[in-house]
Amino acid sequence: MKILNKMKKKFFKNEAEAKENNTLLAFNTSFSNLFNEKTPDNNVVYYTCLKILSESLGKLTIHLKDENNKKINNHETNDKLKYKPNNIMNATIFFTLLEYQRNHFGNAYVYIKHGIDGKLEGLYPLYSNCMSILIDNANIIGGGIKYQYSYKGKNFIFDENEIIHLKGGISENGILGISIREKLASTLQGITASQNYLNNLYERGLTAKGVLKYTGDLNEKNKKELIKKIETFMKDKEISDFGILPMPFGMELVPLDLKLTDSQFFELKKYTALQIAGAFGIKPNQLNDYEKSSYANAEMQNLTFYIDTLLYILKQYEEEFTYKLLTEKERMQGLRFEFNVASLLRGDLKTQAECITKYITNGVYTINEARGYAGLEPIENGDVIVMNGSYVPLEKLGVAYDKGGGKDE
Repeated sequence: MKILNKMKKKFFKNEAEAKENNTLLAFNTSFSNLFNEKTPDNNVVYYTCLKILSESLGKLTIHLKDENNKKINNHETNDKLKYKPNNIMNATIFFTLLEYQRNHFGNAYVYIKHGIDGKLEGLYPLYSNCMSILIDNANIIGGGIKYQYSYKGKNFIFDENEIIHLKGGISENGILGISIREKLASTLQGITASQNYLNNLYERGLTAKGVLKYTGDLNEKNKKELIKKIETFMKDKEISDFGILPMPFGMELVPLDLKLTDSQFFELKKYTALQIAGAFGIKPNQLNDYEKSSYANAEMQNLTFYIDTLLYILKQYEEEFTYKLLTEKERMQGLRFEFNVASLLRGDLKTQAECITKYITNGVYTINEARGYAGLEPIENGDVIVMNGSYVPLEKLGVAYDKGGGKDE
């Protein structure tokens, strides 16, 4: 802690001088100034895409494995990553939150807290929009990459190995990720504007704008007053329930003939929604769009979603967790973190049964392993490989037909 405080004092003392000499490069992860109050964070398509990706990560479990693909159950990280990363949230909420921040803000950060004895005490997500990344080329604060966290008027500097950094989108510099809403700001605002238009149309009782015909001449003030009174009258719930609008003598309200079908409103809105989903890597069937798909091929689309979208995301998580949570010695021994994606790739019960049966008969699964995947408890003497006895090595093919069972005479 004393070393960290010295680094902080040295940094804030030389910060202005460093910036003038271009020896300390700062990358701010906050881009809130790029968006106004109309930023479509509450857009249903945007929210749905965030929800699908975040929950996809939240429902997966992560395991520590060795070079032989065997699970390691006695490591200090197991309890944190499987059950309780910190004293605030469980593992499901933890991974869901990280994926939300990675997509919504473009970057997700986790503080790795160790105790005095060096043991892992917890993994704490940080506010993404409060973080800046510093490249210390002049060795002002120890050199390398540092993370500056500004929260409630206080500044903290963390070493690169103290922060798990997950990048969103396609990074333009390899240092910071990019939020999808930053790249699709105009598209998202467009679909929000279309929804606002539809809401306003509902408020007017699905009545389009109209032209008011009247005899005589009115000045601008009287025109505005007349229009205001008619609009107030139309919005009156007691009047609108009857669907009848009385007009003064000599006036006629002619509605404009506006049809959403003529302007292909819903087609354009659907196309824009698919564009947003495509930027997230979300498939149409996940947005309940089965126009070109069906429940029959939904299983294949789930596989495509895993290969095209989740595989890249999971690989980033696995690499970052492996490098930041394991020592160099453990990594050299072949230890690594890996997500269990079996739950994503499961088919219907018939397909699962056929697949498990083939794995048993071909010696891939033991009986107890197969029972475990089926959610059943192990049985006695079930931890053995069983195979068809007629299988023989290629070089012994046909030996059974030789006289004496293939023994030399």
